[in-house]
Amino acid sequence: MSNLGVVQIIDSLETGGAEVLAVNIANGLNEIGLNSHICATRKEGKLIENINNKANYIFLDRKKTVDIKALMKLKRYVNMNNISVIHAHATSIFMAFCIKVINPKLKVIWHDHYGKSENLNYRSSIFLKLFSFFTHSIISVNVKLKDWSEKKLYCKNVFFVNNFASFNLVKEKTKLNGENGKRIIHLAAFRNQKNHQFLIEAFAKLNKDKPDWTLHLVGRLGNDLYTQKNLALIKELNLEKHIFVYDVKMDIKNILLQSDIGVLSSSSEGLPLALLEYGLAKLPVVCTNVGQCSDVVIDKKTGYLIESNNMNQLVDKLELLIESETDRIKFGQNNEINIKKNYSIGPFLKKIIKIYNS
Repeated sequence: MSNLGVVQIIDSLETGGAEVLAVNIANGLNEIGLNSHICATRKEGKLIENINNKANYIFLDRKKTVDIKALMKLKRYVNMNNISVIHAHATSIFMAFCIKVINPKLKVIWHDHYGKSENLNYRSSIFLKLFSFFTHSIISVNVKLKDWSEKKLYCKNVFFVNNFASFNLVKEKTKLNGENGKRIIHLAAFRNQKNHQFLIEAFAKLNKDKPDWTLHLVGRLGNDLYTQKNLALIKELNLEKHIFVYDVKMDIKNILLQSDIGVLSSSSEGLPLALLEYGLAKLPVVCTNVGQCSDVVIDKKTGYLIESNNMNQLVDKLELLIESETDRIKFGQNNEINIKKNYSIGPFLKKIIKIYNS
């Protein structure tokens, strides 16, 4: 097994579900003795701190779509390190396609993390069809994506493999605002599909009856209209002392251990890593029933599933958990058991190694 050389390719090391998973896979494979590497093509980021073996990391500094200098750098790295498998995540499939054309002996695995699984009818497949001719296997993060690939693309080896959760030990020690025992946490970058406005407006209703509870928004802030509108909405509703925004944070375990309820308000999802992390931290959850969320959240056992954009349901379910510490503890314990049983790193690595060797 240790002779297998694999490189995870990801466009950036900013904090996001695909990026975190790519780093965690590289670390996990390294820990069990594989010749495991990770490559960031366009941009570095905070996740570089989480790479366990920096000697097996390369940054290409790709400046344009077809960047010959970056491609040659990757080619040399692959040859020097006896890499035979390219595990490309999300849009980095293009770079994997390019290196495959140069070196046809390489095996390309594409990990499809597409998050808008509720709107797959609008997803373009023109270039992905071309890339799929050169792809050995496709790993989809949810069943809808697996079905889409089987129908739209030419690659015949398509697998659905559950994501897994893992906490990295980092030095950062974020201190959450608000009162201990009364914090709601939302782990999500500020992107349209995460539907922050829905959550903020629901919390405004909740705040009238539960003014001592606080909402904590942890995730990358964009320099865009979506982020600006949501930050302005918090001010408009006079919630600056009740809703706290933290931007990107790396000490997720530390943050979750200070929290009491996990929430996810997305209008569209794949299989969100945040839900798995909530479970590892023994948090009860309230989550919209989109993507594969219902596979993770067991309604009325580990938390509550609600309809997307149903504000009354979101407020009601949060109130149920707020008013019952017994349910919060029970649901949180059930959540941890479920995540450790079904979404741990061991079974995940066994599945992808089997795909690499097939």
